[in-house]
Amino acid sequence: MMEGFYISEIDDVLFASMQGKSFKSDCTTLREDLRLVHVLHVGFDDLTHEGELVVNKSIAFDTLSVFEKLFEARYPIERIELIDKYDADDEASMRANNSSAFNFRFISYTTTVSNHGMGLAIDINPLYNPYVKMVGDRLSIEPLTGAPYVDRSLDTPYKIDHDDLAYKLFIEAGFTWGGDWVGRKDYQHFEKV
Repeated sequence: MMEGFYISEIDDVLFASMQGKSFKSDCTTLREDLRLVHVLHVGFDDLTHEGELVVNKSIAFDTLSVFEKLFEARYPIERIELIDKYDADDEASMRANNSSAFNFRFISYTTTVSNHGMGLAIDINPLYNPYVKMVGDRLSIEPLTGAPYVDRSLDTPYKIDHDDLAYKLFIEAGFTWGGDWVGRKDYQHFEKV
């Protein structure tokens, strides 16, 4: 393990800061099933930054390994902050282009717990890799400010596609990519269930 990369249990201080935010009162995921993954990443400013993700313990090591490789390759990720900094507001976090993982919530427009709600999914550079779905006759884009990046045929910055290093590393680690989904596309999203 590289210096600056480690996994730890959710301590009391962190757990208290998650209460009512990512760890909501109706959360069905157990605290003991979650881990804090501390990583380093290269920001859009080309400098090294610290980042933190809360993930399910079942994917903690794979998550750490992928982020080590991304860091070694100087793969740009603007920010990696716990979503609690954004009061667990997905739209606010995505608009800030924050890469995050655990947040107890339901899949948009459903009553099904999201894989993020179990700590089994990670979103990377979400502003540039939006979630796109038809809802009735309307195109839903999350974050809404990601609209300029919906057309994946365009050569846009920080775009995740099949040639992207993040895609390759997450797939090698056994994750699947939301950009391959049929009926909706979640270009920022990697999950391992």
